[in-house]
Amino acid sequence: MTPLLRSIPSDPELPAKADVVVIGAGIIGASAAFSLAERGLSVALLEKGLVGAEQSSRNWGWCRRQNRDERELPLSGVAMDLWDEIAAKIGEDVGFRRCGLFYATDNPQQLAEWEQWQTTARKFDVNTRMLSPKEAHESVPAQGRRWLGGVHSVDDGKGEPAIAAPTIASGARKFGATIHQNCAARGLDVVNGAVAGVITEKGTIRTQAVLNAGGAWASMFSRPYGVIFPQASVRQTAVRTVPTVDVGDALYTPECSLTRRLDGSYTFAVSGRATLDLTPQGMRYARWFMPMFLKRLKAVQVGVSTSMFRGPEALARWTMQETSPFERMRILDPAPSKRTIAAMLKGVHDQFPALAGVTIADSWGSYVDCTPDAVPVISAVDRVRGFYLAAGGSGRGFGIGPGIGRLAADLVANDKPCVDPTPFRLSRFFDGSKVNVGAL
Repeated sequence: MTPLLRSIPSDPELPAKADVVVIGAGIIGASAAFSLAERGLSVALLEKGLVGAEQSSRNWGWCRRQNRDERELPLSGVAMDLWDEIAAKIGEDVGFRRCGLFYATDNPQQLAEWEQWQTTARKFDVNTRMLSPKEAHESVPAQGRRWLGGVHSVDDGKGEPAIAAPTIASGARKFGATIHQNCAARGLDVVNGAVAGVITEKGTIRTQAVLNAGGAWASMFSRPYGVIFPQASVRQTAVRTVPTVDVGDALYTPECSLTRRLDGSYTFAVSGRATLDLTPQGMRYARWFMPMFLKRLKAVQVGVSTSMFRGPEALARWTMQETSPFERMRILDPAPSKRTIAAMLKGVHDQFPALAGVTIADSWGSYVDCTPDAVPVISAVDRVRGFYLAAGGSGRGFGIGPGIGRLAADLVANDKPCVDPTPFRLSRFFDGSKVNVGAL
């Protein structure tokens, strides 16, 4: 587990009823709970483990509009504003900084894609500009590289994954929400096709509205109710250094990405390198995902791990009276890939000599939950009235998480949506719509 995760207390008593129950306290669930509680609704936020302990604390921390799929850009604009607004409303630092992001490449195809995206940027008033080779070298001074150019996303920035979700959840509590950690939701109480409650390991909460923000577990939780949510997870790896010299706030190169944390340490990661574990759920939805994996991942390893038998994609059945898969794995904590770490560190050390030999404080694996078009699902579920989904961040869910939570809250509360929710509907996978794989 990432050791810097902020710890927050749970509320001592499970409420007998709530206007809304949010399942999953990552960045999306915490943000949705905040937005719902702020409106005066009673909210219970459930987490089978600890708030923010899975993917929400294991990512790069990048909060960006740059290079996003066009369908996500209105929502990403909402999210960027919310990072600042939520911090101001709760009076606490969520770790967000508009430091700008710098990208550099010596790959002509990649540079051409970035340049082509500038047309999309202009349509949505994204503050971004291409960098000349000279500017790219000045912004990303990597040793031994001859950059063809790059991109500077001026208003984008970074968040602090270890504190963001817990801090936002604490903010929701200030508006009346209750937080329940180590309290897995086993399932729904459904009466006449509508939600009547949530059955947890600690008792039942009566409610008529449930938001499933369970990240990689969302599809498994939904399946017993006849809800088909095509979801797949890829295993990725990151490392964190001790506090060290400053070579830049947020830099991307084809071999590695560097994000400077608030304490002066760095998170190292690499884009497009991941492991696809063979699992029952993965095989069930394989045909849906092949186009996305082929487009988005340049270095995919296929393997078999314990996730074949345990975890969010395993074959599992349970009753409401017995221990559920969610209790058997409180925190999804896969092992990091030694091969990926070696490649990542080589990319950092070769290009940034000042970081050569820096001490690695920690490394971790994570599961990135994806949809077939790499665009999240934020939607009511037609088969069960009062049941909603907000999951499938596809590797970009942290930065846009406050926006996803806000839109989900709008739908649950039946308020005017902050953006058009149509691109995020679950039914797009079944209504004959063409599934277009989103941008990176």
